[in-house]
Amino acid sequence: MHWADHTAQVLMKKGGSQVIASGITPSGEFHIGHLREILTAEMIHRACLDAGIESRYIFIVDSMDPLRRVYDFLDDSYDEYIGCPLANIPAPGPNGKPDDKGLSYADFFLKPFLESLKHIGVEPEVVMNHETYENGEFAEMTDLAIRNMDEIHKIIETVSGRSLPSDWFPYNPLGSDGSMDGVKVTGYDYPHVRWIDMHGIEGKSDIRKSEGKMPWRIDWAAKWATHGITCEPAGKDHGASGGSFDTGIPICKILGGSPPDKMVYEWIQLKGMGPMSSSKGVTIGPMDALSLVPAEIMRFVIARSKVNRHIEFNTGSALFEIADEYERLVSKPPEIIEGETRRMEVARETNLGAIRLSQVIRNSEPSDSIAGVSFKHLSMLAQIKSEDGDVWSSLRRSGHLDGAPTEVLRQRLSKMRNWVGGPHFPEESKIIVRDPRGEGTLSSRNPNQEKFLDQLAVSLSKCPWDESSIEGEIISTVSDSQLSMKECYVSLYKAVIGKEKGPKIASILAEIDRDVALSLLRHL
Repeated sequence: MHWADHTAQVLMKKGGSQVIASGITPSGEFHIGHLREILTAEMIHRACLDAGIESRYIFIVDSMDPLRRVYDFLDDSYDEYIGCPLANIPAPGPNGKPDDKGLSYADFFLKPFLESLKHIGVEPEVVMNHETYENGEFAEMTDLAIRNMDEIHKIIETVSGRSLPSDWFPYNPLGSDGSMDGVKVTGYDYPHVRWIDMHGIEGKSDIRKSEGKMPWRIDWAAKWATHGITCEPAGKDHGASGGSFDTGIPICKILGGSPPDKMVYEWIQLKGMGPMSSSKGVTIGPMDALSLVPAEIMRFVIARSKVNRHIEFNTGSALFEIADEYERLVSKPPEIIEGETRRMEVARETNLGAIRLSQVIRNSEPSDSIAGVSFKHLSMLAQIKSEDGDVWSSLRRSGHLDGAPTEVLRQRLSKMRNWVGGPHFPEESKIIVRDPRGEGTLSSRNPNQEKFLDQLAVSLSKCPWDESSIEGEIISTVSDSQLSMKECYVSLYKAVIGKEKGPKIASILAEIDRDVALSLLRHL
């Protein structure tokens, strides 16, 4: 069965209602790497609902986390906010300077990301972590952490294998300037933590308010206990041996909670560039990706891959293959085959689950999300035909379209035009038909190449002008030529698009006026 359905079955055996969670720190622009955690959690939530299990999906925003440094997109004036909670500092303006009249830093980056999630069918219960501190929900957990600090200190050092500083304390209060940096705890009398900050100013923080926060490893365990989280997929950095998940399990029990079972997901990587990273600039934003790829395909990229396998997001030829695989599976869902092996059964169930969980609207009909034309074919038309009406006419001639285009097909073409016109479209799929009146690129062709192209021009001048007929004439002329098949096709591609290879040449020729095509073959 699909990995999300399997997880739902495991949770069902534990009984009770489920709380599936994911989280994020709004420290900068989000990228599609963040979608893996979010969609992994959301798909498990959907699988629980599909299995008849009561389930909630919450999205925890770590808005109480501090600004750790002045990022490249920020003005140096943000230096004064280092160590301050992201919910308490102003958002950056167009020039990277703090904009006191705008949103908070946390909301500034969060709002567009939540909007992009809606486009892929994800609308979770949003939990702002600074509000959980502010309304006192973490007060009991904070008190328990402080009263059991020696035991928690031992757990972190033993499990993680790293030493904590001598003045470590399980609560980081805000100093007089609103920053947690350089603040030393001097005592605790419930509900107040006493401190002295780097400016020599003394004060106290009320643990029932958002006047400080627990360190990450304790904070995460407190979330599990406070919100009753039963499943939260973790990235491999947190899920590694000795990582924050491993320390969180025993700490959660100390805080009176029941930790979720460990579930670790691999990262999404950009092809040839490694794991995505906002700070390193190795990223594609969710809305950027969704302007290129239909939401169902984006969900399918996550749904089709096992959680513990890394995903290489390739905006090149691999994306064509994934999109076309989605269209094929939806058009003809895999059926039970007599005598199928266990491996075939697993593949069938996994594919059916992936298609179900790829729909933007839960339980919607998958067939409503297909365009009826392959990505490769549509990309070719988007490049050759500048007018949408010409694309629809071509699809009618080829039998891909009967009547008016569907809204799905219209959106697909719009996204394809964005992809073709942007920086992520694969070079090998780009098509620029040569101008027969321009400078020739075939002056260096040998007599056999000239003979092949001339013979092909004669054959094509007589045949019906459709892809099937053109392909038949090409195959026949290639077989009669003294050139190898590779040499024939290289010379043909160079004559038409000036490159040695590209999309199916018969498809390209069928979309070009016959006289123009013949001129390209005969042009010196």
